[in-house]
Amino acid sequence: MIRFAAAMLFFAAPLVLHAQPLDGVLKKVRDTKTLTLAYRTDARPFSFNDAKEQPAGYTVDLCKAIATSLEQQLKVQGIKVNWVAVTSQNRIESVVKKQVDMECGATTANLSRMEQVDFSSLIFVDGTGLLVRVDSGIKSVGDLGGKRVGAIPGTTNEIALRDTLKSRLLSATVVPVKNREEAMAALEANKIDAFASDKLLILGIQAAVKDPTRYGLLQDYLSIEPLAIVLPRGDAPLRLAVNRALSQIYRSPTILEAFERWFGVLGKPSGLLEAMYLFGAIPE
Repeated sequence: MIRFAAAMLFFAAPLVLHAQPLDGVLKKVRDTKTLTLAYRTDARPFSFNDAKEQPAGYTVDLCKAIATSLEQQLKVQGIKVNWVAVTSQNRIESVVKKQVDMECGATTANLSRMEQVDFSSLIFVDGTGLLVRVDSGIKSVGDLGGKRVGAIPGTTNEIALRDTLKSRLLSATVVPVKNREEAMAALEANKIDAFASDKLLILGIQAAVKDPTRYGLLQDYLSIEPLAIVLPRGDAPLRLAVNRALSQIYRSPTILEAFERWFGVLGKPSGLLEAMYLFGAIPE
């Protein structure tokens, strides 16, 4: 009898959770019918402005689906989504200061950032790579000695670059750049020899230059980057609701449709990414 009661309590727990008074972001969303989402304008194909200057990209699509799921979870119709453009420098701060409810970009989840914010379940797995000028003579990471390598300050890509140079005893100059557009301009003007960033973000911006054949993406990975949606620290109900939405997405055709839309030219999802989707499909 005790075991039966314990089992019933276990299965009833989610129902009790839903019956609890709302607090934090979810209460605000329910009361105002408004969800404020930060997005990047320079993180193609994850998050950027399309030809109509509207938010677009893989992570943007996921966050739109999350907004729809929140309507169902909160039993509120017509939630309005307000999009706020952020940069790699102020994206974390915008969540910490509660200027936005979450950030939908291409942000790596790591322990140092978890001191300030929380993260959703993983949404993608990428890695830091190097885009090089073909005429620079750089064929691998070992050729970076004496070269100038661009990186956006404060990013995990910059940290991975500096750690790689230190561990391999390579003397290269790390050149700070504001964003990927500035990095490409510096490459084209021969001001830098290489640029360190997420590999997929590099592919996204490389396709937009006048002559993509002048540049090559090295096979080397400087780091593995687990990407997630940035959430306010300590708002457990919101994190649960977002992860519930992601688990629904990962169990449906929506996720493969999103991958095909934004990464189809790369082929099928990697084994690592397929495993991430599988583990992200958390059962109810």
